[in-house]
Amino acid sequence: MKLTYFRGAEPNFGDELNAFLWDSLLPPGFLDDDEDDLFLGVGSIIWDHLPGQSIKHIIGSGYGGYTAKPDVTQDDWTIAWVRGPLTAQTLGIDPALAITDAAVLLREIDLPLPAADVGIAVMPHFESVRRGNWAEVCALAGFTFLDPRKDPLQLIAQIKGADLLITEAMHGAIVADALRTPFIPITPAHPSHRAKWLDWSQSLGLDLRPSQTVPSSLRELYVKMTGLRGQGQKSRAILDHGLLSPAHAYVTHRAAARLTKIARSTDPHLSDDAAITQATTRCLEALDHFVRRHRPATGR
Repeated sequence: MKLTYFRGAEPNFGDELNAFLWDSLLPPGFLDDDEDDLFLGVGSIIWDHLPGQSIKHIIGSGYGGYTAKPDVTQDDWTIAWVRGPLTAQTLGIDPALAITDAAVLLREIDLPLPAADVGIAVMPHFESVRRGNWAEVCALAGFTFLDPRKDPLQLIAQIKGADLLITEAMHGAIVADALRTPFIPITPAHPSHRAKWLDWSQSLGLDLRPSQTVPSSLRELYVKMTGLRGQGQKSRAILDHGLLSPAHAYVTHRAAARLTKIARSTDPHLSDDAAITQATTRCLEALDHFVRRHRPATGR
């Protein structure tokens, strides 16, 4: 059974959790490179273009709307559980299968100790990091910048040690909530990344109240103004020209001021202790049932 998750040109925090989470939870040898069975874990990876000849096993994944919805009632799909009620509703499956995102199971494995002197931390979406200037924004605001493309275990240690996490990355929020670090959600710049937040938050009864940031760079501003177009090489060359340095500085300082205001004036989020404990237990039970059902079939 092959572990399957999204891997783009750059690593992304939520997806990279798969690389170590399941090794700590599954029996040795349960996962291998056999593509006859695909193990779909953390991420919005319930896609319609997964290999038709493979059996797809959904283990806490979500539907993010990035592809047409697959027909998961067919024989080439099995479902241990899904990320939330919106995934269940969209796919037309039993609402009881909507527990929460599989990353909640980080609560059940050994993790690094909390990092020291983190204070307030900020994790943008990896696409915002690529076109923005968030490291400088965080430096100006006096916050710790968490690059979601970096080592996930190091990021987990920083999230554990943070007093507060401000995050545009959904799995920044999911991990913070799982580890009981208060967080402030930021509305993702791209609308396609927004619905999945509600899928997860509704699974834990969280009343999500996202804040809005402002662009951190001229490129980010231009992309926002053009409807997320204008990301080509020519536009980047123009926007990165040295003559625009004063405008760059203005945009960056404005973003830092906005981030500071969010941290000072926004109530942080955290799911109810009982809700996340119950969800964790249900995920563990569903995973155990899945393993017991499929280990004999795989010869392990």
